Amino acid sequence: MSHPLPLSTVPRERLHRRTVTFDGFARADGLFDIEAHLIDAKDHDFTLLTGVRPAGAPVHDMWIRATIDRNFVIHAIEAATDSAPYPGVCHTIAPAYRKLVGANLVDGFRKRVHDVLGGAKGCTHLTEMLSYLPTAAIQTFAGLRREDSGPGKPFQLDRCHALATTSDNVRRHYPQWYRGGTPVATDSRVTEEERS
Repeated sequence: MSHPLPLSTVPRERLHRRTVTFDGFARADGLFDIEAHLIDAKDHDFTLLTGVRPAGAPVHDMWIRATIDRNFVIHAIEAATDSAPYPGVCHTIAPAYRKLVGANLVDGFRKRVHDVLGGAKGCTHLTEMLSYLPTAAIQTFAGLRREDSGPGKPFQLDRCHALATTSDNVRRHYPQWYRGGTPVATDSRVTEEERS
């Protein structure tokens, strides 16, 4: 796999790797599961107050699963910790994450997470993973319906520079939502090809 960043001009040694993955699943009951998994591991033996973690062994190995509906409302949430710096203690915070049942991932979610689970009310790493749940859910739903379907403004518009309603990109692909001037006509065949 090619690496898009320029090669380092200074010799270096990797010390740490954090891997975070998100998987989205459609469930048979019409709901969706978004699962997050975080692993922190060192490339060298790592001494903690609770013992030595051998090189490559996870210091953190944590999971979150949120079950949501098509309106991004959380119906259930579970957290689990397989590895943590303080065995027997870190995993006990997992039930606190159920306080997020009923929250909406796209309506004030990050503030609610901070208010309910910020600081010592939660686990730093589990809570950090939650901040990416909204975009993981949006990506899970992408492709299940046309981006421009529905009567209202598509959700993704004005949420990043590429989809600012004043941009040429929106003028070309979402002409009815373009706000920078006169929309240009688009060839729908080209637009469909570019969307896929």
